Amino acid sequence: MSKIKIVTDSGSDIARKHEDLYDIDVLPFKIAIGDESYLSRVDFDNAEFFEMMENADEIPKTSQITAFEFGELFGDYFEQGYTDIIYVSLNSNGSATYYNSVQAKEQFFEDNPDAVGTFNIYCIDSKTYSAGYGFPVVESAKMAHKGVSAEKIAEYLEDWFEHCVIYFGIYSLKYAKKSGRIPAAAAFVGELIGLRPILRIDSGEIILENKVRGDSAVIPEISEKCAENIEKNSPYCVICGEDSELRDQLAALLSEVLGYPPSDAYQIGAAVAINAGPEAVGVVFRSK
Repeated sequence: MSKIKIVTDSGSDIARKHEDLYDIDVLPFKIAIGDESYLSRVDFDNAEFFEMMENADEIPKTSQITAFEFGELFGDYFEQGYTDIIYVSLNSNGSATYYNSVQAKEQFFEDNPDAVGTFNIYCIDSKTYSAGYGFPVVESAKMAHKGVSAEKIAEYLEDWFEHCVIYFGIYSLKYAKKSGRIPAAAAFVGELIGLRPILRIDSGEIILENKVRGDSAVIPEISEKCAENIEKNSPYCVICGEDSELRDQLAALLSEVLGYPPSDAYQIGAAVAINAGPEAVGVVFRSK
């Protein structure tokens, strides 16, 4: 009988309620602020981290999850009697964490040849961020609870990531300019005249999709892009930073335009906020 464990990392921004309800393991990224080191989701919640960012003298930095850490984890799961581990990682273009998981998988089977055929490890590169992989990870955990096979779950995830698109707007480029992880935003020079970038995450790439004038134009532009590109009647999620009013405004407009509400709302955590900043809003959906 199969015993499946769904695993992801804290860049997925999965809510605690889903983590607990569906027994999802969420691996924390290490966060460095000055000389201090923290574990995301462990040493602070999102509100506390936004305040820490605001008060920090420099941009916080994340550290990848190492191959050694994955190796220990896979060994623990094997000893606990799991038959299938499905790990879904942050975009490999933004972190070496995915490659570390693959390295650990290969090393595990070299060290444990008796596990071949009875223990399976799926390492899946989400090629995206936040709810872009948090939402399908939760859906995968639901599938596992219903008895869906690990192979079918992996197929669902790979299909989702082939079609997943995120449109998001950043209201301040303070963090994006310094992080270097959002090159399109970092190259953007219109902030002083009130232009706001609308970015698209698609197949692992972050692309400057458009520029709009003023804060009030951000949400309508995101909504329009979603309506143009979403697969008809498919689920979508809204994402936001520290301002829940932006989340609610976008959810309301999308509900009106698409004719149905979002499946869920996600607040970006430390791994994403470090690069985008806390002033952001966006939508995650399956494209046509």
